[in-house]
Amino acid sequence: MTAEAAPSYAPPASSETAGPPRNIEAEQAFIGAVLYDNETHNRVSDWLRPEHFYDPLHAAIYRRAAQMINAGTLADAVTLRSHFEGEPGMAAVGGVSYLARLMSEAPDSASAPEYARVIYDLAVRRALIDFGGSVAFDASRPSDSLTATALLETAEQRLFKLAESGGVSRTLQPFSEALAQSMAMAQAAYKRGGGLSGISSGLKSLDAKLGGMHRSDLIILAGRPSMGKSSLALNIAFSMARAHRTETGSDGVRRTSDGGVVAFFSLEMSSEQLATRLLADYTGISGYHIRQGKIDAAQFEDLRDAVADINAIPLYIDDTGGLSIGALAARARRLKRNPQIGLDCVIVDYLQLVTGSNSRGDNRVQEVSEVTMALKSLAKELNVPVIALSQLSRQVEQRDDKKPQLSDLRESGSIEQDADVVMFVYRESYYLERLEPKEGTEQHLAWEDEMRQVRNEADIIIAKQRHGPIGAVKVHFDPDRTKFSDLDTSGRRDFE
Repeated sequence: MTAEAAPSYAPPASSETAGPPRNIEAEQAFIGAVLYDNETHNRVSDWLRPEHFYDPLHAAIYRRAAQMINAGTLADAVTLRSHFEGEPGMAAVGGVSYLARLMSEAPDSASAPEYARVIYDLAVRRALIDFGGSVAFDASRPSDSLTATALLETAEQRLFKLAESGGVSRTLQPFSEALAQSMAMAQAAYKRGGGLSGISSGLKSLDAKLGGMHRSDLIILAGRPSMGKSSLALNIAFSMARAHRTETGSDGVRRTSDGGVVAFFSLEMSSEQLATRLLADYTGISGYHIRQGKIDAAQFEDLRDAVADINAIPLYIDDTGGLSIGALAARARRLKRNPQIGLDCVIVDYLQLVTGSNSRGDNRVQEVSEVTMALKSLAKELNVPVIALSQLSRQVEQRDDKKPQLSDLRESGSIEQDADVVMFVYRESYYLERLEPKEGTEQHLAWEDEMRQVRNEADIIIAKQRHGPIGAVKVHFDPDRTKFSDLDTSGRRDFE
C-alpha cells in the first residue's frame, strides 16, 4: 500500500505515554471488529498488513484471520481458538478467552476502518523514527567509503521505499497476486488489439517483436559510435511523451492509458542538442540547417509552430555530466513521487558514462556491473521500463561481418546478464560509405547503386529477449532528421 492510499485523519491519543507511538486499544477494537464481521477485513486488506500492528499477538491474530477469510472460511473467536491454544502471548492476556472478549467488545463495523487508519498511521510513524535514527547514526560516523553524498542518496532511497510501502518490506508474494498481475497485463494487451502489452516505442515493427516496452524491464540499446542509438532512444522518448494520455479511475487515481512520462538522462549531449534533434524530427527540417541558421522565413515559422505544439509534452531531460547511479536513481524517484507528474519510462544515454556510487576508477568492469544491477533494480522499484544505451567494443571493426553480437558489449558479462532485452542498432551504410572507390570507375558506379539501396535503411537487432523471440527488424533512417521510422511492406518508408 502506498502512503497516499490511506486517507488522512487525526489519530487519537494513545493510552501509552512511553516508548514508540502505538495504540493498543485501537488494535484491540479493530481485531474485534474483524472477528465480529469478516467483511471488515476486505475493506482494508489492500493496505493494512499484519506488520503494521505494534503488538505481536495482534499481528498474529490478524494474519491468521486474514488467511482464513481469504480462503473463504469464517474467522471468529471459535474458529481461531485452536490456532492460539498454548500460544505464549495469548497466555499472557488470559488465554484464548481473549478472542471472545475482543469480539464481544467490538465497535460498530462502520467505524472499524478508522481504527485501521490509526494502526497504519502509527506504524508509519514508528518506521520514520527508525529511519531517522538510522540516518543520524550513519551520519555521525565519518567514513572514507561512505561520503555525505552517498548517505543522502541512500537515505532518499530508503525514504522513497517507506513512502511506497508504509514501512513494510515486501517479502514473499502469493502466487494468486502474481496471476492477477499477469492477467492485468494480458487484459491491457487484449484491449489494445493484441500484440502490445507494454508502452509503444513508436515503431510498429519493433513493437511487433517486443510487445512494447515492458514495465520493470531493463532494455539495453547498443551500437558503435554514429550508428544512431542516441537518435533511436530520443525517437522512442519523443513518441512516448507525445502519446501520453491519462485517465482517472473510479477510485480517483490518475493512470497512464497511453504513452508515458519520460525521464531522459543525457550524459553525453546537452539538452539544447536533444531539443534541436526533436525539432528536426517534428518539422522535417535538417538539424544541421537548424544549427547553422540556414533556414528561410517559412521554415523559421514552422519551428515556432513546432515549439508551441510540443512544448508541453511530458519529456524531462537531465544533462548532468558524470552523474552517479545513486544520484540518477534519486532524481528518477523524485519524479515518480511527484503526484502531478509521475514517471513511466527512464532512458540513460549512456551507461558507460554513469559512475558508481563509490567510484574510484580502479575497476571499471565492477563499476559497470554496479550500474547495470542498479538500473535493473530501479526498473523494478519504480515499475517502469529503463532503456540504457551502451557502447560496443572495437572488436566489431576487426571482423568482416560488422553486425554486432552479445559478446561485443563492453564489460559484457554484467550487461548481458542483467538485461531483459538487448538490442543493437546497425547501419550497413555507415561502413559502406567508408569504402567509396575512385570516382569514374565501374566499381564506383556499383558502389553508388549499393549505397542507394542501403543509405536510408537500418537494422534493429534483438539479440536477447526474456519475453519472446530474437531477430531483427528493418527500419527507415533519415540522417538529416536523425529520425527512425517504419518501412511499409514494399520496403519504403511508412509516412503514416
